[in-house]
Amino acid sequence: MLARARSRRCMQQLSGMERRLSLSVHIVTVKVVADPNTLTMFRVKGSLELRCHLDSTEASHIQKVLSRAFESLRTQMKSESCVFTVCDTPVIIWPNKGVFEDISPDSPCGDVLQRIQSDEPESGGKRATKKKSKKDWSASVANLYLMVEVTKPGPLSAPVINKTVQKSHFLSAALPLDCAVRTHCKETVKDVCDRLVEALTQQLCEMEKVMLQHMKGTTLLIPEPLHFLLPEPKGLVTVIFPAGVPDKELETQRRELHQRFELSDDRPYFRRANAYHFPNEPYKDGYLRNPHNALTHPTLENGKVYMVQGIYSYHHYMQDWMDDNGWGCAYRSLQTICSWFQQQGYVEQPVPSHKEIQQALVDVGDKQASFVGSRQWIGSIEVQAVLNHLLGITSKIMFVSQGSELASKGRELANHFLTEGTPIMIGGGVLAHTILGVAWSESTGQIRYLILDPHYTGSEDLQVIAEKGWCGWKGPEFWDQTAYYNLCLPQRPRVI
Repeated sequence: MLARARSRRCMQQLSGMERRLSLSVHIVTVKVVADPNTLTMFRVKGSLELRCHLDSTEASHIQKVLSRAFESLRTQMKSESCVFTVCDTPVIIWPNKGVFEDISPDSPCGDVLQRIQSDEPESGGKRATKKKSKKDWSASVANLYLMVEVTKPGPLSAPVINKTVQKSHFLSAALPLDCAVRTHCKETVKDVCDRLVEALTQQLCEMEKVMLQHMKGTTLLIPEPLHFLLPEPKGLVTVIFPAGVPDKELETQRRELHQRFELSDDRPYFRRANAYHFPNEPYKDGYLRNPHNALTHPTLENGKVYMVQGIYSYHHYMQDWMDDNGWGCAYRSLQTICSWFQQQGYVEQPVPSHKEIQQALVDVGDKQASFVGSRQWIGSIEVQAVLNHLLGITSKIMFVSQGSELASKGRELANHFLTEGTPIMIGGGVLAHTILGVAWSESTGQIRYLILDPHYTGSEDLQVIAEKGWCGWKGPEFWDQTAYYNLCLPQRPRVI
């Protein structure tokens, strides 16, 4: 019988004590192989029950008992009872006794990914049979579940029940394990499973350090593993943070991480919002992220592409049960910008609704109270005011007297995306759009704009959005050549 490890976060503490928030950070670095076109990722998740009987609440006794409990869990990870199941396949693996059910241990990792794809049901209930191209492997993830075999073959003796009356403390907590390794598609399944076992064992060591070194009395916090994808060549790293502690109380730890990985101190890399989102995990809020990734960049003579940096959500007409068709385009562009600051970890506030945007403009004295609940348009100046009031974000305003002048703004726009990397809101006439990037040639002056169009009214269908140009590259003729335009260029805060 197999007992599936549960995935959950929890904090357990013995009675009568307050939560301790001062914990340090431990890291595990995942080595990334050089060729991105032949890489894939194997990820194993699950949880292990940490159970301790405590005869005393003295710190020294708790530390000894916890150490023994963690050592037992590490032994379990290296024992024959450790089991991996490959998600969406019948493949079961006992990595420590060399038993591989429904697959050969010498099979390349690429075969596992093909099995997952061929066994995965499509939305209509049919099986997917189309194979991925070589380029697609770079975004492929094989999900594994961590399980524990709780019975053994062979005859078992009858149980003997003894009753003992004894006062003691019992600690039970679920440790959420989450390990990922990047690997070459030709590496064998057995070798990858060996690496995963080692990664799980190491993660338990780091979790033990967090609990033991930063225990206060009988108060314990459960460690939380988070993955972060750092700029190359550093790659993917796993950081153990204390669960339940807000980011604002972890600045010291983040500074230490920035120093360790030689990262600049002017932008966040290790806030929870920056945690790596695996390609095969859906976003729970239903919004599309970064639809521009489905596009091919234009080719310009001696041209370069300058793009938005990071992740944003696509906000457009008719979302959130809100009929704003014909008047809400600037609101939606503002929401896209707010989502960028939220998902880069600069702010924790949710993306504001139309009424919250309107109320912010009333609060700063820009509008009358009757503006709230109306269908009145807003422009770049209002977007600037709302960003500053709600998020504390400053913005620059670029004025263009007519649309034909936008073709000469390549240098300014390229510099913005190179240094700030934030989405730009542009308003002119009765329309507003979001600029996500530019392709610009300094020698020829040619320019293309990557436009995210908030006027879209359909469902979150990436194929339609890309093919119909709701997110797409546009030439200078896209703008009204005689209209007046204001561009709001949000500035990235210089914080960790």
